Amino acid sequence: MADVARSAVEIASAQVDRVRDDPDERLELLRRTYRTPARRTHLPYRRAASAFMGWQLHRQLLNPPHASPGGSSWWRAVNERLLHDGCEARALAFGRAGDPSSPSVTATLTFIREPTARNWYRAHNLSIVSAYLENEDLAWREDRVERFFINLVLVRVLYAHALVAAPRIALGWLAPVAPALGDPRLGMTAIFLSLSRVLPDRYPLGEDVH
Repeated sequence: MADVARSAVEIASAQVDRVRDDPDERLELLRRTYRTPARRTHLPYRRAASAFMGWQLHRQLLNPPHASPGGSSWWRAVNERLLHDGCEARALAFGRAGDPSSPSVTATLTFIREPTARNWYRAHNLSIVSAYLENEDLAWREDRVERFFINLVLVRVLYAHALVAAPRIALGWLAPVAPALGDPRLGMTAIFLSLSRVLPDRYPLGEDVH
């Protein structure tokens, strides 16, 4: 009965708390936020989010601080914001009490109810940008090279968003093909989100990265 009485934000907080120090379970929780009763329209959007989070796991960015090697406090915080927003919105969408606790949860709820590429980017990037702004102090604790790639990630996710939401700004005269290139359901988003060909698969990077 206690679980039934909990609000959406309380449920989301509890779900994130349970996986905080288990990177693989973080990924599984992310995937669960895309599962909806009797509907499969959300599942293709899971591909881009899962692929990028998989890269974070490969670099061990989401490892708990006491692990060897320990993870990144900044990457962990940004990931937790994305997970929390997804869990809260899903709980609200399927009957839990409460109002959205932030604009990013509202956007995620809109995506659940109307799964389009434009709505997915708006929800995803509101969570990411909000987390960037909230955790600037943690970003400054990263070394110079890691901060560069943190900013590169933001540029890439915003550019992928622009391909769908503002194709002429993103590609100029090639605007007609931009939405297809940026559509997360088609797998092309990995070109903009995956950094495996640019960034060494280790953390921390150190100053020896050319």
